[in-house]
Amino acid sequence: MQHNKSSEDYIEAILILSKKLPVVRSTDIAEELNFSKPSVCVAMKRLREKECIQVDSSGFITLTEKGMKIANSVYERHQVISKWLISLGVDPKTATEDACEMEHQISDESFQAMKKFIEKHTE
Repeated sequence: MQHNKSSEDYIEAILILSKKLPVVRSTDIAEELNFSKPSVCVAMKRLREKECIQVDSSGFITLTEKGMKIANSVYERHQVISKWLISLGVDPKTATEDACEMEHQISDESFQAMKKFIEKHTE
C-alpha cells in the first residue's frame, strides 16, 4: 500500500519518539515535526483509519504491526541514504535533510540496489 510523504513522516516520527520516550502523544509529535497540534490530530485520525496506529484512552500513540513495518522501512531508507551522502562528503545536516526527501521518492528496487552497492563498497 502506498503512503504519502506526510503520513510516512508522521509514522517515522512516532517510531523515533518511541525510542526516546516512554509514551508518545500528539503533542510530542507536533513538537518533533514543528507542526500545529490540530494538524497532528487530523493526521492521527487518518493513520488510525488506515490502521497504522492505535491511540489508547490516555491519548498514547503506538504503531500497529502495519505501521511498524512502514516506519522501519522509511527509517532504514533515511539512515542508509544519510550515511551514504555523508560518506560522499555532504555536510551531515544537509545529508539528513536531503535523505528525508529522497527516502519518499526512491523506488524499492533502486533503494535495494543502492543499499547493496553501498554495503559492497564500504566493507
